[in-house]
Amino acid sequence: MIQKFFTLEINTNGQKFYEFTNRTIEWIKKSNFKNGILNLSIQHTSASLIIQENADPDVQSDLLNFFNKLVPMNIKDYIHTTEGKDDMPAHIKASLTNNQISLSVQDRNILLGTWQAIYLFEHRIKPQCRKIVHHFIGE
Repeated sequence: MIQKFFTLEINTNGQKFYEFTNRTIEWIKKSNFKNGILNLSIQHTSASLIIQENADPDVQSDLLNFFNKLVPMNIKDYIHTTEGKDDMPAHIKASLTNNQISLSVQDRNILLGTWQAIYLFEHRIKPQCRKIVHHFIGE
């Protein structure tokens, strides 16, 4: 049984989805992990992690539009606006999605569906440097 950590940094440039599936797969293969559990944790309160379709970019556009309608950037609606109009909406969106995802690894492969990919879902308008901790436990 082994445990290993890796922190992936992703520079974002506005509200959208940033796929990092291949970078995670590369780390698993480079580390020679065979079977186990991979936990992903984003170390931020204004961005999140999701698993979503990677075949049709319209899915990402529709999701972004849905979340922006669900949680509008109307600064008059919020008390916490320290960092601008996207501040509190970003926190709300992050609380509605995931800050951690656990995935199974079998025979050096992440068990994802055919059209699934792992994304950082950025909720802020301005560029950010996001950190995603990868924690593998297994063999």
